[in-house]
Amino acid sequence: MADAKVDPKLLEILVCPLTRGPLTYDAAAQELISPQARLAYPIRDGIPIMLVEEARNLDDTGRKKD
Repeated sequence: MADAKVDPKLLEILVCPLTRGPLTYDAAAQELISPQARLAYPIRDGIPIMLVEEARNLDDTGRKKD
């Protein structure tokens, strides 16, 4: 569901589980991005999946690696 909304208050308190660093919200991709860990955590049905094993690695340009 690409148009699911994430509660802004939830986004304020979430941090990367690996680095404990801040996350940015990519609404178009429905992901939370951890620049420090170079990971993108998926959001499914409006629920952030904050598991490192579920996250995608990001390459040097910040794009998702397949």
